Amino acid sequence: MLRPMTVAASNRRKKPASRAAAVPGRCAAPRNGAHLAEALLAWYDRHRRSLPWRARPGERPDPYRVWLSEIMLQQTTVAAVVPYYARFLARFPDLRRLAAAPLEDVLRLWAGLGYYARARNLHACAEAVVARHAGVFPDTVEALRALPGIGPYTAAAVAAIAFDRPAMPVDGNIERVVARLHAVAEELPRGKAVVACHAQALMPAQRPGDFAQAMMDLGATICTPRAPACGSCPCRDSCAAFALGTPDGFPRKAAKTTGALRRGAAFVVLRRDGRVLLRERPPTGLLGGMSEVPTTAWSADFDASAALAQAPRYRGARWRRLSGTVTHTFTHFPLELTVYATRLPADAAALPDARFVPLRDLAREALPNVMRKVIAHAVAGSAGAQGGGA
Repeated sequence: MLRPMTVAASNRRKKPASRAAAVPGRCAAPRNGAHLAEALLAWYDRHRRSLPWRARPGERPDPYRVWLSEIMLQQTTVAAVVPYYARFLARFPDLRRLAAAPLEDVLRLWAGLGYYARARNLHACAEAVVARHAGVFPDTVEALRALPGIGPYTAAAVAAIAFDRPAMPVDGNIERVVARLHAVAEELPRGKAVVACHAQALMPAQRPGDFAQAMMDLGATICTPRAPACGSCPCRDSCAAFALGTPDGFPRKAAKTTGALRRGAAFVVLRRDGRVLLRERPPTGLLGGMSEVPTTAWSADFDASAALAQAPRYRGARWRRLSGTVTHTFTHFPLELTVYATRLPADAAALPDARFVPLRDLAREALPNVMRKVIAHAVAGSAGAQGGGA
């Protein structure tokens, strides 16, 4: 059995791991690490997932596809990523085409996938690889880390999977597997350094890329967050959490805290020819570079009584406050938007830095999900409206 870094042998209060043990690079390799790696790779050869970005056995991985999938998979499920990945690959089949494309095209294809800074970084990284490396991804963690939008995890993932470097990318699946193998008592995120240290110590010299993907697959299919299928796990005999009889008690996580509710107002200008007014958000910050309908600022102390003072200025516009609100949850805060709508003649001109877009073409716009919700709410709420109001 693996010797756990910190094992809870009873329900008594646990002692924290030593300071030295939490420093990556100072974890000893497990006694039976070679056997664990051999068993896990044998399992992977039989049960590996078939993923559109994953090279088949005997094929050389494509660094571009590995990188593209890893960026998309950040904070997103495989099921959600697959259709976006297919559309991206059809539109940008290689790195140079992605680098040469306007950022607006990239954002349009990304719309709905969330965490939009990833799309901007994706484009910037493609440009950097073309400019600095003649369009060829570097093959070391250090060189990958120097590229825009590539952090420690993505650098390790691309280095291991695409170039078979002995780097361990610790995603949520690997984090869970390792925390259970060692019954890590430290709560996450405080215990991430301990988990990363153990994970790297597990990496074998042979087939490191396959081993990293095997760990990912194990966490996704066997060592799941709830009700892990320990009876089918090739690492069961090496798992400290299984020996304790509490595998689903790991990893231990600190209680999540959510930001304060923010509120605001959104203003939907509909023309009688079936168009809606859109503008672009600033290039940096939340939803940077994406399209939106005009809105107020989003704040915890939003003053609803003053919202209409910030509505787009159109002579004769009659604003109607729609019933209900549009809610959306971002990573760090929930949002609640009051929606106002107005309907204008078909010849109404767009305001400066804005444009009228046909409703039927919105699928091709770089609209985040929250704005799609707002427009859908306005269209439904203004159906059958007469005269100049919504």
